[in-house]
Amino acid sequence: MLEIYLTDESGKLQKINEITKGCWINMVNPNEEEIHKIVSALNVPINFIRDALDDEERSRIEKEEDNILIIVDFPYITQNEIPIYETIPIGMIIANNCFVTVSLKETPILNDFINNKVKGFYTFKRTRFALQILYKISTFYLRYLKQINKRTNEIEKELYQSMKNKELYAFLAIEKSLVYFTTSLKANKAVLEKIMRLNYLKMYEEDKELLDDVIIENTQAIEMADTHSTILSDMMDAFASIISNNLNIVMKFLTSITIVLSLPTMVSSFYGMNVPLPFQNYPHSFWLTILFSAILSSVTALIFWKKKFF
Repeated sequence: MLEIYLTDESGKLQKINEITKGCWINMVNPNEEEIHKIVSALNVPINFIRDALDDEERSRIEKEEDNILIIVDFPYITQNEIPIYETIPIGMIIANNCFVTVSLKETPILNDFINNKVKGFYTFKRTRFALQILYKISTFYLRYLKQINKRTNEIEKELYQSMKNKELYAFLAIEKSLVYFTTSLKANKAVLEKIMRLNYLKMYEEDKELLDDVIIENTQAIEMADTHSTILSDMMDAFASIISNNLNIVMKFLTSITIVLSLPTMVSSFYGMNVPLPFQNYPHSFWLTILFSAILSSVTALIFWKKKFF
């Protein structure tokens, strides 16, 4: 998919059909024809686009002639039976007269720009646009981390009485998401530091302040991800022990019940033998056997109860 946008004189974003000076070209999983069209029109290296479409591509910034490529990871949710938060690269190409974004998937991060929800956004202010996207990405990491924390608390409540593995699998999915987040955020941090250190982007004072805000948000997201990951790892170990302990309690209870119920069976077995037995000619021997079995089971159950086996 290839879409072209341009901010008009009133500052409103308009969708256009042709590539013009100061426009924004949004490419989502483009085909070969769309890739070659942009390469020919803007004279950008084709590897700039192909690298951004590689879901394993590392975050980085590089410059080739007058074209600048920034690749960072942005978060998204995979809607499976257990939702997993993953990351995928997005490429930002600052060409001579245009700004290009390239990604494999659609993202609500760019939809906020398309829907005019970002203040001070202009397609022709390419450096500012890139920094605004980076800021949005950092805020989405923080938003998803809050969702992860909320989901963790919900699963924690379910685990208190649970002896199943469902909640542990959910915890495992969250821990996997946090690993993705931590790795991507640290790679993004390296790119932000390189932007600050190098003079690839021409920045005004407001742009520098925005970059500082992006770095602060990204650092906060890293700290949150590390904290949640540590807490989650400890919780998984603790609840695994709790589940194992709950199982031991149930097994102890069932074993005690089995012993108590086996005593009447044992007594009945003795009196079911075809050999001479005590009290076999006694008229109330049946009730005597029942009473003896009940007393024996009751005494055993009382002993187990005092030892807290029940």
